[in-house]
Amino acid sequence: MDLYFYRTYGKGGDQDGYGYQADYPPQEEDAASDVTEGHDEEDQMYEGEYQGIPHPDEVKAAQRASTSSVKHIQIISFSLSLEELSEQYEDIMEDCGHGKFQWTLFVVLGLALMADGVECFVVAFVLPSAEKDLCLSNAEKGMLGLMVFLSMMVGAFLWGGLADKVGRRRCLVVALAINCIFAFLSSFAQGYGFFLFFRLLSGIGIGGTVPIVYSYFSEFLQMDKRGEHLSWLCMFWMIGGIYASFTAWGIIPRYGWGFSMGTEFQFHSWRVFVLVAALPAIASLVGLTFMPESPRFLLENAKHDEAWMILKQVHDTNWRAKGQPEKVFTVTHIKAPKTAEDEFIEIQSATGTPVQRWAVRSLTLCKLVLRNVASLLSAELRFATLFMAIIWFCMAFSYYGLSVWFPDMIKHLQYEEYVSKVKVFHKERVVNFHFNFSLENQIHKEGEYIQDEFISIEMKSVKFEDSLFENCRFEDIKSTDTVFENCTIRSTVFRNTDLGEEKFINCKMENTSFEHNKTGCHLDTVEENDDLIYLVSFLGSLAVLPGNIISALFMEKIGRVKIIGGSMLISAGCTFFLFLSFSQSAIIALQCLFCGVSVAAWNGIEVVTVELYPASKRATAFGVLNALCKLAAVLGSSIFASFVGVSKAVPILLSFAALVCGGLVALKLPDTREKILQ
Repeated sequence: MDLYFYRTYGKGGDQDGYGYQADYPPQEEDAASDVTEGHDEEDQMYEGEYQGIPHPDEVKAAQRASTSSVKHIQIISFSLSLEELSEQYEDIMEDCGHGKFQWTLFVVLGLALMADGVECFVVAFVLPSAEKDLCLSNAEKGMLGLMVFLSMMVGAFLWGGLADKVGRRRCLVVALAINCIFAFLSSFAQGYGFFLFFRLLSGIGIGGTVPIVYSYFSEFLQMDKRGEHLSWLCMFWMIGGIYASFTAWGIIPRYGWGFSMGTEFQFHSWRVFVLVAALPAIASLVGLTFMPESPRFLLENAKHDEAWMILKQVHDTNWRAKGQPEKVFTVTHIKAPKTAEDEFIEIQSATGTPVQRWAVRSLTLCKLVLRNVASLLSAELRFATLFMAIIWFCMAFSYYGLSVWFPDMIKHLQYEEYVSKVKVFHKERVVNFHFNFSLENQIHKEGEYIQDEFISIEMKSVKFEDSLFENCRFEDIKSTDTVFENCTIRSTVFRNTDLGEEKFINCKMENTSFEHNKTGCHLDTVEENDDLIYLVSFLGSLAVLPGNIISALFMEKIGRVKIIGGSMLISAGCTFFLFLSFSQSAIIALQCLFCGVSVAAWNGIEVVTVELYPASKRATAFGVLNALCKLAAVLGSSIFASFVGVSKAVPILLSFAALVCGGLVALKLPDTREKILQ
């Protein structure tokens, strides 16, 4: 990249870089910004400059400078390598220091990361209630869970690529706004189609947060702070899981927290939770309105004056907060020419109608993004991209696969225990009896029920086989998993029940009537949500805390590579403990252990991803790898879930193999601890 700047001769010394003046005289707070005024016209490069031919004005200026005996400022043009540019930016960040500005940005971006963590839990928490409210089949429930990760995969790829061309802050604001708008709309959607559509768009929006947040924050950090503070930032994803679990636990079972407008519009408590889940994204969106764009991105795109002003803002904010407002920002001038890509967009957009200009700009932007994606496989980045892709995929496949498998196995164990306690009644005969108590977990075979009344009761997991019902009355019945199979039903009345045709399998009906039967799906007023799903998610998220703290404190001391490789190999060892004990409590304990260890690997992976790629490709690379992560999550959760109740060995061996593979590959990565951010 060609970089233009001023070098000052005289008492200030002869210094390279962005124009430091160690003995710069004290000045007013806004005086330094005057240096950058009026330079935008100088950015235009005439044709000969691309061939290295000096501009005639520069030649004349040089001649005048050579004959002048007074102190002067001379414009110098030369090419800087990527390493030199990175070193100079690192020097500027060290001069700005680490303080109030970074901590404010830390909280704002942390809320965005927290919103991403919440998004991963929302659908899982609302499904037990939403499946009745929206009349969801098993296939529709599976599609809804699948769409969450697929939409986030698309969002990661889309927003990561755009962030390198349009801007980190700008893309993050748009992505969060899309998430907030469609999350809000999804809470009011009354049908499955609209709910799925709105959650799909909401996921596309939130999918951009992870690749942008880490790229954005890393460009405000100096080298010795980068690993630790990026690891602290990861903690917000854990906080998102705790927030989602805690609010779902407190809101969804409260069925009175809602309202209805006739039978067409129902707003139950799970919809309230969907609204509450969007609060972190809204808070981050508000905070971003006060945050500037990444100066490193601006320098990469030749917006040097804006970059200078933002760096000065960072410097002044930090040093004022430290009680040293008199400390002067010593960078006097930053200049860089426009790139060929920028020129191409402007030239193409200068002609035609507004629609044509928009189309050309969009097409050009797409080409630039795809070209940036393709460059990840260039000779310099090919092996880094391949290694990181393997590590991301292996880690996500195991982590998300086991995250689904653990609670599903607990539910399966509970179901087996429940089934083992079933009561079987064989050839019972009941005449003129009034059933005023609920029936649960029972099987009635070859029974006879004559002139009996089943009124205002609940039937849960009840099965009648080869039984006779004659002159009976069923009224105000609520049923769950209740069926009548091969039964004969004579002169019987079903009034205001939810026992539809699907509940009667191969049954013979004689003079039987159904009056005012409930149709469609209904959300019961009793608690349908098992507290276990909230407890397991809460404990799993909370268990991440020790791993987060340890990885943050030792990220710089031990190194990213050892933390990633070691954590993945230890996580692989944790899975083998499942062979020793397979009770509910053992599974919960092992899930907490696995989450606590694996989070250190996640932190190291995210830090290394930021440090391996240059600024012009950082968000793009993070977006591609994060999209691959979501694809692995879909595959892992689908494959692992299919083995619930079938085999416990296969999921354990699959996760072990993936973690060992990823851990060994991670040990081949270069150590980026002391690497200046490119």
